[in-house]
Amino acid sequence: MLNLSDATLSRRAMLTGLASLGALALAGCSTTGAARAVSASTAPVGRVVPPDVLAMYASRPEEDYAVPAADISMLHPTYWRQEVDNITGEAPGTVVVDTANRFLYWTLPGGRAMRYGVGIGRAGFTWDGRGHIAYKRKWPVWTPPAEMIGRQPELEMYRHGQPPGLLNALGARALYIHQGNRDTLYRVHGTMDVASIGKAVSSGCVRLLFQDVMDLYERVPNGSPIVVIQSEAPPVQLAV
Repeated sequence: MLNLSDATLSRRAMLTGLASLGALALAGCSTTGAARAVSASTAPVGRVVPPDVLAMYASRPEEDYAVPAADISMLHPTYWRQEVDNITGEAPGTVVVDTANRFLYWTLPGGRAMRYGVGIGRAGFTWDGRGHIAYKRKWPVWTPPAEMIGRQPELEMYRHGQPPGLLNALGARALYIHQGNRDTLYRVHGTMDVASIGKAVSSGCVRLLFQDVMDLYERVPNGSPIVVIQSEAPPVQLAV
């Protein structure tokens, strides 16, 4: 496994994360799965990626829609999928989203956790609290909420659903977050946009690279608890 230092997750932020999910009802994912172009002048320098990590992010031609390899040489190594110490304070079998540091943890037995880099919601669509993963879907259909179509009329064509595929807003997998019997309209889902990982770019949903969300999908049973920790602290500054 990678031997990388973990960003510190403050206990205060953990306690703040227990707030109500009541503000969730009017938001939803609006990102697309299309990889965006990065100009040569702004693109980060590619890194040498170990073979075992390249294998984790390799192409998946066996999928219903063939998934291309992710160019993670453009992504800081701290956001590569890796097993780390469980610093969340949550019991095994819990999804924990640390918004400040752009990490998602799946807690494991023995004080360990699988950690993934994520993109999170822009200011104005942030949320926190406790819920559960009600169900999961492979290659889901995405239906934008009416409120979102009102804000973004170009989404009218998807009022009755965007077909599954590489360009679908939810990507290769989606985990649907509920509180009690209520759909919060927030999802943990896939993206092919490597540049979005580690940033606040979506309308509230938690985004993982396709290969990561497929890995997470296989680990997380329906009904698993999820905790989203909101913090005003800026993300940890990463060395180039």
